[in-house]
Order: sequence, then structure tokens, then C-alpha cells
Amino acid sequence: MGDDEPVNVKEYQELAKQALPKMYYDFFAGGSEDQHTLKENVEAFKRIILRPRILVDVSKIDMSTTILGYKTSAPIMIAPTSLHQLAHPQGEILTAKAAAACNVIMGLSFSSTCTIEEVASSCNAVRFFQLYVYKRRDISALMVKRAEANGFKAILLTVDTPKMGHREADIKNKMIAPQLKNFEGLMSTTVDNSEGSNLEAFTSSSLDPSLSWKDIAWLKSITQLPILIKGVLTREDVIKAMEIGVEGIIVSNHGGRQLDYVPAAIDALEEVVLAVQGRIPVLFDGGIRRGTDVFKALALGAQAVMVGRPIVFGLAAKGEYGVKRVIEMLKDELELTMALSGCPTLNDITRNHVRTQIDDRHSRL
Repeated sequence: MGDDEPVNVKEYQELAKQALPKMYYDFFAGGSEDQHTLKENVEAFKRIILRPRILVDVSKIDMSTTILGYKTSAPIMIAPTSLHQLAHPQGEILTAKAAAACNVIMGLSFSSTCTIEEVASSCNAVRFFQLYVYKRRDISALMVKRAEANGFKAILLTVDTPKMGHREADIKNKMIAPQLKNFEGLMSTTVDNSEGSNLEAFTSSSLDPSLSWKDIAWLKSITQLPILIKGVLTREDVIKAMEIGVEGIIVSNHGGRQLDYVPAAIDALEEVVLAVQGRIPVLFDGGIRRGTDVFKALALGAQAVMVGRPIVFGLAAKGEYGVKRVIEMLKDELELTMALSGCPTLNDITRNHVRTQIDDRHSRL
């Protein structure tokens, strides 16, 4: 290992900060308004305490699992995050290759800088496609059809973005959205907005704020792929989602980039899990920086976790190798946490392996 070789995921963020122009680093690292939820996504994990079991045979640890029927080496997925070519010239192609090398599932962003076809042909990773619904429904429908034709296995419908969150760093930096190759010949991503974020202006002019529950039927009518909704934080929305018939739920607050002062994702997880009652998979997205974080999310009922910013920081710092190292570090730390907690398989991880602040309050009553 070289002197600058990170020993944990957080150190990749520092390397990325050194490698990236300020505008791009702030875009990837930043959140909305006061960035309260952004910080809480990470901090809330520190308030969850582990309760290990001793004298369990942990000579063999098995982290493998299946997600929507697809085998994967660990319950760790690459979250769909946008504009990877701002982090590295080869962008999402390298991210996908790293996913394939590590045998984990990749979520590809609707706002990717490499095309759906380029990512699909670059490797044999299992890929899910994240969808925004634009005012021009024909464009969203075309992206779904292209993803399905190119072997993507599920649609991740983002539902927390009727409008774009107020990301003040991007406004100050006058963040510019690159032309997205997926949309070439369909629409321009260049918007004149000399007062602030070009990206925010483009996104706000494109997103469909009328998107509602009834539109899930429209989406089902144009694809055979399973639909998971990403951006669920409450029991009320879980009940509606299951009534309408989605194939999975992703607990997420968009990395603290949308509505500020919503709960940390890990604090919202158990409410969602209890409402789902095991009927459909619950995936988790938000604030994962350690293998212990993965373990805590699994103990609270997530089937798998998604990792966003650390992947981008790995890509910015060291390309495909950096992405692979971020995934490998989290897998290695999860394996160690399972061993030290007395859990040889994922099925051995239970709610009794963690203590939350809610548990502490109940024990004092």
C-alpha cells in the first residue's frame, strides 16, 4: 500500500476533494439548505449501538444474498448517482466495471453521463435503472424501454423530487449541467440561468411536479420490469405503495439533497419495515460509510443497502480501482462486524443485535 492509500471509505472523500474542481466536489458532497439531513444521515448511525453474541462459530462468514432474485456477493449495492464523468472521464462505465468485478448490483442514474447502451455493453454487472418522470413523458418512457432492451433488471422510480431541492453550493458555484448523451436529439440540457445553478434551472424545467400515485399504473403499462419506489420515509406512503402494487421500497431522503429536516434515512427505516411486514423487499439508501453501518441497517430490517457518495469519491480519487476498493472495504468491514457480532450468515443478523435511541426511551418508561 502506498502512503496515500486510504484505509477506510471516509479517506476517499478527502482524496476526491483534492482531485476535483470545487464546483464538482461541492455538487457531489453537498445537500440542501442547512444540510441538516445531510449530516444526520451519517451522524444517526453513531447513535445505534451493537449488541454482539459471543462463542458462536464464525469460522465461515457468508455475506451472499439475492436481491429481486439476482445473486450478489453482499447486501451492498451501488446507488444511482448522477454525472459520473464529472468525477472521472470514463464515468459510469468504470463504475459498472467495478460493480461487475465485485459482484454487486449497480443502479444507473437517469442523469448518467454515459449512455444506457455504453454502460450495458461495458460489463456483465446486474443493473437497475433509476427513473425520473419528466414533463415530457415520452422521454421518460423511451429511457425505460432502452433500459429494458439493454438488459436492466428493475426500474427504481425516484418519488421525492417533484421539484429540485435548494442546493445552495450549486447556486453559489453557478453549477453547469453537462449535455447528457442519453438525451441527444431529444432535448437540450443547456438552460440559460446566469443568476445561479444551470443544473437546478434545467432540472426544475424538466421534472413533472404533477407525478402522483395514479401514474404508477402508467409506468407499469410501459414495462415488464419490477418497479421499486425510491424516496419513501413514512408508514403512510408504504401502505399506499403496497396498495398500488410496487415490487420494492427504497428508504431514502435523496442523500439530504431534497427536503431538509426530514429524518436521517436510518431513523426512518424501522417505521417502513414495520409497515411492510415482510411483504416486499425494503432497500436502504443514505449515510453508509462503514461495514458497521451496513450491519445496523440489516438489523433494522433492510434487505440490502445502497452506497452513493463514497462510490463517486472512489471514482474521482482512483477510477475503477477506487470504486472497487470502496466496495471491498465495506464488504471486509461487514464480514468482520458479522464475525465479532456472532453472525455467520445474514439471516443471523436480527433486531436484537442493535439498540436504538427508541429502545433506550422505552426501557426508561
